[in-house]
Amino acid sequence: MRVLLQKVSSASVSIDKKVVSHIGKGFLLLVAVEDSDGAEEVAYLVHKIIKLRVFLDKKGKMNLSISDVAGSILSVSQFTLYADTRKGNRPSFTDAGQPAHAQAIYNDFNQALTATGIPLETGVFAADMAVKLVNDGPVTIMFDTDQR
Repeated sequence: MRVLLQKVSSASVSIDKKVVSHIGKGFLLLVAVEDSDGAEEVAYLVHKIIKLRVFLDKKGKMNLSISDVAGSILSVSQFTLYADTRKGNRPSFTDAGQPAHAQAIYNDFNQALTATGIPLETGVFAADMAVKLVNDGPVTIMFDTDQR
């Protein structure tokens, strides 16, 4: 799995110009799945994301987790994180998971995040979405379970 995490002061997802999800302070997660991903990858990423200390403490150091600051998460599926651009000018997405498997793992990931007690909003799997965000910091971190 690959998750691109962005610390945000706000983020939203719109479909056909209608906002379907919105959060204030927290994380925007762009989530991609490959066919070999399962429960182990989900558990690993949820643990890393929930424990990640990138919010500022009183001394201005990135030392607080999302739960420490009562933040929220917006999780959006994005298979394009598996783009292969090594050949030509048109990306290949052959490493991205098959849609049925990817959707099941994405749903499991979101359920595991919800179980942590952190408020969660989601995009709509496989929909054409407009994502807006105000990146805070900016802080952008890539997680890849193949590189742990």
